[in-house]
Amino acid sequence: MALKLTLQQQMHKQGVRRLLIISGTADWCVEQAMQFSAGQPGDWLWIGESPPPEVQSVSFSATQTLLGQEKMHGVFDARFGLNVDALAAFSGTLKAGSWLVLMIPQWHLWAQQPDADSLRWSEQSQAIPTPRFIHRFRSLLPDHPHIAIHRQNHPFELLPLPYAADWLPPDGQPTPEQHQILQRLKQAKSGVWVLTAPRGRGKSTLAGMLTQQTSGTCWVTAPGKASASQILNPLADCVRFIAPDALQVLCREKPVTGVDWLIIDEAAAIPAPVLAELIAAFPRVLLTTTVQGYEGTGRGFLLKFCASLPQWHDLRLSAPIRWSAQDPLEPFISELLLFGDDLPEISAVGGTSEIFSIHADDWLRDLALLKGFYGLLTSAHYRTSPLDLRRLLDAPGMTFTAARQETMLTGALWLVDEGGLSPELAHEVWAGRRRPRGNLVAQSLAAHAGFPQAAVLRSRRVSRIAVHPAFRRLGIARELLAQQKLFTRKQGLDFLSVSFGYTEALAALWQQAGFRLVRVSTQKEASSGCYAAMAILPLSDAGLELADTAERQLHRDWRWQAAQVDVTLPLPLTGDTQPDEADWRELAGFAFAHRPLESSLPALNRLLLYSQLPLVALRASLQQGKNTAEVIQTLQLPSRKALITLWRQETQQVLKASHPVAWERWRQFAAAPLR
Repeated sequence: MALKLTLQQQMHKQGVRRLLIISGTADWCVEQAMQFSAGQPGDWLWIGESPPPEVQSVSFSATQTLLGQEKMHGVFDARFGLNVDALAAFSGTLKAGSWLVLMIPQWHLWAQQPDADSLRWSEQSQAIPTPRFIHRFRSLLPDHPHIAIHRQNHPFELLPLPYAADWLPPDGQPTPEQHQILQRLKQAKSGVWVLTAPRGRGKSTLAGMLTQQTSGTCWVTAPGKASASQILNPLADCVRFIAPDALQVLCREKPVTGVDWLIIDEAAAIPAPVLAELIAAFPRVLLTTTVQGYEGTGRGFLLKFCASLPQWHDLRLSAPIRWSAQDPLEPFISELLLFGDDLPEISAVGGTSEIFSIHADDWLRDLALLKGFYGLLTSAHYRTSPLDLRRLLDAPGMTFTAARQETMLTGALWLVDEGGLSPELAHEVWAGRRRPRGNLVAQSLAAHAGFPQAAVLRSRRVSRIAVHPAFRRLGIARELLAQQKLFTRKQGLDFLSVSFGYTEALAALWQQAGFRLVRVSTQKEASSGCYAAMAILPLSDAGLELADTAERQLHRDWRWQAAQVDVTLPLPLTGDTQPDEADWRELAGFAFAHRPLESSLPALNRLLLYSQLPLVALRASLQQGKNTAEVIQTLQLPSRKALITLWRQETQQVLKASHPVAWERWRQFAAAPLR
C-alpha cells in the first residue's frame, strides 16, 4: 500500500497518468483490480457492462456523458471486448496522477478470443476474434516502458517512474496559448473562428473564459448540454444554452439580434448543413472541436467543412493542461488509434499513380501503409473513428485498393462485400420481419425500395473513398473505381453500390463514375443532415436488370416522394397513376406483412386514385394531408399502432375487392417465407 501511494504522489508531482494492464481469467482480473484500487483515494470509476456491485460505474455507451469532466483513477473492463471509442474517451477524462487499470483476457488467448465489441463494427451475426488489432496493441508495448503489465501466474513488480522535474498545474489563469487566442477573439468584430485541439488542452475552458470576458451576450450550443458545462457560466445571465435543433428553428423564425457570440462546442459532431445554417445567422461564431475521432469527429473536419466556408480563422491549442507534456498514457492511446498522424505535405504534384490491392495482413507488415491509408480516410471523412480502424484491421469481407506515387499514397478505396442472402431470407427482409446485420445497400434496396433480389445478388459496396487533397481532380478516384469494376466483374459479382448523403455535387460525381441512382430516403440522416441516397453500378446481366428496374421505379415514384423531401432531383413529377404488378406486390407487403408506410407510399397513393372505396384512414393521411395525431383523434383511435393496423386493413379491403381471385395468393406470398 505504501508503494502505491508513493507512486501516485510521484505521478501527481510529475503531472502524468499511467496505464496498468491486468491480464488473466475474468474473475482474477476483477480481484486484482479491486485489490489495486483499495486504499488509494480517487473516483475509481469502472467502465464496462458488468462491474462489481459495490463500485461506481458507467457503461461503454455512456462514456460520452463524461466528456468535459475530470476523474481521478479508473478501471476499464476489456475482458470480453475492447471498446476503443470508450477507452479513448475515458482516458481523456483522467487527470494528472491517475491510474488507468485495463483488464484484458489471458495473454496467450486474447488474440483468438471473440471480441464482443466486434458486433458493433464487423457486420457479422456473431462476435469475431480480432488478432490483427491485438497484435498491434501488444507490439506497441515495448516502446512504452512505463506501462505496467500484471499477468496471471507471472511475477509482477510495480516500478516507479524515472526522475523528472515537478509539474506546475494550471492555476485558473489562461495559459500563454489560451491568452494569445483570447486576445484575438476579444478583438474580433466578425467572422468564424475554429478552435481545434486534442483532449485535455483546455479548449472548452478557453470558450468559457471568452463568455466571462465578453461584455455582450453569448449563446452556446452543443450536441449535449453536459459536454458544454465548462463553457456555461451559471452566475451570468448573458450566457444561454440552446440545443442545435431548437436554435435552428429559432434562426428560421426571425433574424437573431443582440447576440455577440455564438459558441458551438464539439462542432464536428453536428451535421454540416445544420452548422452552416447556424453560422450564417450570427456575426461572430466560435467553433470548438476535438481533432481525434472518438467523439465522432476527425481531422478532416478542417479540410472538408471549414474549407467550404467563405472565410474562417484557424486556432489551435497544443500544450496539455490536464496533465504534463511528459504524460505516458496519451502517447500510447494516440499511437494505438493513429490519432496523431497528419498527411505529409506535398511540394509538387505530377506523374502517374500506381493502383494496387492491399490484403489486411499487409497492415501489420507495413505500418507506413496503414498510417497512410487511414490518414487519407481521416482527411476525407471527418467522422472517421477508431471503429473504422478496427474494421480495417479485422472485419471479414473487406476489399482495399490504393493509389501511390513512389512511396506516397495518393488515393484509398475501401469496399465491403454484400448480398448473397438466400431467397428465403431476402424475402423476410422485404417483408420487414428480418433485418440481419450488415448489407447496408443490399438490405435497404430489399427492405425499403422493394427489391429482394438485391440482397440475393452478390455485390460490393463502396464504404470509403479518399484522395490526398494535393492530388484531387486528377482522376485518381475514377481510376480506383474503374480498376475495382474490372476486378469485381472477373470475380462474378453483380454490381457495385454506394450510399451517400445526397447533394447535387456528390450525385454528379457518382453518376460520372457510372453509378445509377436507385433510391433516395424520405428522412434525413442525423449524422449528415442529408437524405440517404443509394446508387449502383451493374456488372452482370442480373445487376443490369436490377439497375434498370430500380431506376425506373424511382422515376415512377418520384411524383409522391418529392413531396416528402426538400431536395430537387432531375426526375419527372408526372409518373403514371395506374397500379401495376409491382404495386400490387408492394401493397400486399404492406397489407399482410410489415413493410413500412414510407416504403409503400407511392403504391398507396396510386391505389387511392384507382379505388372508389372510402378508405377513410388512408385518404385522411395521404390525400387530405392530416398529420397522424389529427387522424387518430378524428377516428377516435387509441394509438398510432392502431392507426397503422387500420391502414393495413383498408389496404387488404382494396386488394380483395380489386382482385378477388388473386388476393389470397398475394396474402400467402406476403405473410409467409418463400418455399
